Amino acid sequence: MTHAIQIHAHGGPDVMRWEDVPVPDPGPGEARIRQRAIGVNFIDVYQRTGLYPLSLPAVLGNEAAGVVEAVGPGVTVVAVGDRVAYAGLVGAYAEERTVPAGRLVKLPDGIGDDVAAAIMLKGMTAEYLLRRTYRVSPGETIVFHAAAGGVGQIACRWAKALGATVIGTVGSDAKVEVARQHGCDHVVVTGPDLAARVRELTGGVGADVVYDAVGKDTWEASLDCLRPRGMLVSFGNASGPVPAFQPFVLMMKGSLFLTRPSLAHYVAKRDELAASASAVFDAIRSGAVRVDIRHRYALADAARAHADLEARRTTGPIVLTV
Repeated sequence: MTHAIQIHAHGGPDVMRWEDVPVPDPGPGEARIRQRAIGVNFIDVYQRTGLYPLSLPAVLGNEAAGVVEAVGPGVTVVAVGDRVAYAGLVGAYAEERTVPAGRLVKLPDGIGDDVAAAIMLKGMTAEYLLRRTYRVSPGETIVFHAAAGGVGQIACRWAKALGATVIGTVGSDAKVEVARQHGCDHVVVTGPDLAARVRELTGGVGADVVYDAVGKDTWEASLDCLRPRGMLVSFGNASGPVPAFQPFVLMMKGSLFLTRPSLAHYVAKRDELAASASAVFDAIRSGAVRVDIRHRYALADAARAHADLEARRTTGPIVLTV
């Protein structure tokens, strides 16, 4: 048995329970890991609330780092004693767990457990957004919503290193300087004049691409920020799902492109996962990406971490310590 944060119903942070759960021995193709640090992400909130429903009861969490304690038959990608990390495997809010070994990546020297736990999901999200969903090129202008958040801090610095002009948006004046420190050339506080400010900053042209994980509250503005034939990458719903719309709107606003990607589809194959994680680690070690962990909570206090995240009291990565 091990301790874990488990839910028996969807709802607010109050449904999260610190409970004993079983840890099975690793079977064929599996590994058991002792976790050292666990990342907190908005997808955890979506799954807790039921926006992305889970089969209940369920242990929350999607990324962590730790040490391999045992492997099952046929496992060759990791060995006992390896430092490893993963993202996208529900059930991370636990002291120990058994997972498919093929979804683990080895941690290189210089990447600590807390950094790995904070960066795997957010970093690989930034990697696929900037390098594959829309490949950002030098001289282009991007808009990145929630620039002071966990993904935003990583993506904005990375986009700046790629040679883009970065316009970041934030939810309050208190977060403007955080966004500036993480690669934003311009920072706009989200409000009714958001699209007009982006137009002003781009000389009336509009941005090449808008990356939007906010959802409902920024949907219209995101479309209006784009140049003709620009792309809106809608990859989250922090403020709620975007409203229904007619594809005709995309033509009327400039023959725009729209995509709704998911990390799972960009790291579905083992080689894609390894390449994405390697790119993230390289970006950290080169200095293109800096990981500032400002918020740490004990695993048992995960409900408080969720409450702070939803209330916008956090900036950047959140890590649960084990």
